[in-house]
Amino acid sequence: MSAVAVRRYRRNLRTECDNAVLYERLAELAGDEQMARAYQRIASIERSNAEFWRQRLLAVGAAGMMPRPGLRVRLLIWLAGRFGTGFVMPSVVRLNHADHAATPVDRVGYRDHFPELQAGPAPSRGRHRGDSGNTLRASVLGANDGLVSNASLVMGMAGAATPDHAILLAGVAGLVAGAFSMSLGEWLSVNSSREFYQAQITERAERLAVAPDDTRRYLESVYEDKGLDVQASSQVARQLLATPRMALDVLVREDLGVDPAELGGSAYAAAVSSFALFSCGALFPVLPYLFIGGTRALYASLICTFAGLSLIGVGTSLFTGRSLVFSIVRQFLITAAAVLATFVAGHLLGEAVRG
Repeated sequence: MSAVAVRRYRRNLRTECDNAVLYERLAELAGDEQMARAYQRIASIERSNAEFWRQRLLAVGAAGMMPRPGLRVRLLIWLAGRFGTGFVMPSVVRLNHADHAATPVDRVGYRDHFPELQAGPAPSRGRHRGDSGNTLRASVLGANDGLVSNASLVMGMAGAATPDHAILLAGVAGLVAGAFSMSLGEWLSVNSSREFYQAQITERAERLAVAPDDTRRYLESVYEDKGLDVQASSQVARQLLATPRMALDVLVREDLGVDPAELGGSAYAAAVSSFALFSCGALFPVLPYLFIGGTRALYASLICTFAGLSLIGVGTSLFTGRSLVFSIVRQFLITAAAVLATFVAGHLLGEAVRG
C-alpha cells in the first residue's frame, strides 16, 4: 500500500469523523425532535463510515486513531449554538457535497459497504432553497464587499499622497456611501422579489378557483415524482383540494420554491443587515486613521485589512468546502490586486494633478 493511499484513507477518516461530531452536536442543538432524530441518524451513518476507513487503515498496518474535530467543524458548531442549526445547515450541506466529491474512487468501496447511502433524495419540482436561506454566506460576502471596496479607496487616496485627514474623510465617506448603497439595493431586490412572488401567488390562486382539475393533476404529478403511486398521489391531491388554502400553500411551495408566509424574508431586515455587514467590513482599512497618521497608519491599515481578510477567508471556507489556508490566500491575492491597482492609479493621478 502506497503512502499516497494511506494519506487518502486518513483524509477520508477525518472527513467522516468531522461529519459525525458535527451532526451529533446538531442533534443536541435541534429544537425539533424530528430534525434531532434525522441528525442523529446521519451521525450514526458517518460513524459507521469512519469505522470503515479506520479498518482499512488497520488492514494496511497504519495507525487508525480517530482524529479530533477540525477547526471548521468547531466553528460551525459554535455558530449553530449561537444562531441555531438553520443558520449553518446550508453550509453543512455544501461541505458534505464537497467532501463526498473529493475522493469518488475511494468512496465506491464504502458505498458498497453501506448500501443505505445509495438512496438519494426524492426529486422535487420546486427550487432548492439552500442558497436563498444561507444567511452565513450573505454575511461573509457582504462584509467582503465592504472591506475590499474601502481598502481600495483608502489605498488609492494614500497612493495620491493626500493628507491623513483626507484619507480618513474619504474612508468614512466610502463606508457610509457604500453601506447605504448596499442597503438600498438589498431592500429593492428583496421587495421586488416579494412583489413578484405575490403576483405569482395571486395568479395561482385564481387558477385554482377557476380550474381546480388542472391543479389536482399538477399536485398528483408532484407526489408521483416524490415516489407515491398513482392512487396515493390522487388521494393526497384530493385531500389538499378539499382545503383550498392548504392546496395553494403546497402549490406555491412546490412550484415557486418559497414559503408563502415569508416570500423570501423581510426587505427591511435585509436592508439593515446589509448596512451593518458592509460597514463592518469597510471599517477595517479606515480604523487606524482614527488614531495614528502617516506611514504608520498606512501599514496599520494594511495589517487590519489582512486581519479582516483572514476572518472572511475562514467564513468563506465554511460554504465552499475549501481549506482555510486556500480561502485566506485567495482572499488576500484578490484584494492585493485591487489595492495595488488603486494605489498605482491614485499615485499616477496625484502626480498628474500636482503637475
